[in-house]
Amino acid sequence: MFSLEERLHFLKETFKDEPKIKVTTYKGLTVNFCKEQNAEYLLRGLRNAQDLEFEKAIGQTNYKMSGIDTLFFITSSGKSHISSTVVRDVIRNKGNYEFMVPDVVRVAP
Repeated sequence: MFSLEERLHFLKETFKDEPKIKVTTYKGLTVNFCKEQNAEYLLRGLRNAQDLEFEKAIGQTNYKMSGIDTLFFITSSGKSHISSTVVRDVIRNKGNYEFMVPDVVRVAP
C-alpha cells in the first residue's frame, strides 16, 4: 500500500524531533546491518502471544548467527489490536483509520 519511500518519510517525520533516532533502510540480513551499525540489541514490539512465538524464533536465530540480543516490548492495551493488515483493510474500504496511525500517515481520498 505504501512504497518504501513513503514509509521512510512517515518514520522520519514521526521521529524528526528525536535526535537519538536515525531512520534508514537496508537490504539483506538484519543482523548484518546491526553489525555494520555497531548495534548490540534489536528492539521488537509484541502485540500478542502469536507475535511472541514468531519473534522469539527470529530472535533466537539472530542470536545464534550473530550474538545480537533481541529485547521485546509489549504494546499498550489500547493499541494491541492494530495490525498493518487491519489498517490496510480499513483504508481500502474507506473507513476511519486515523486513530490507528501516527498523524503523519494520511492517505488522500
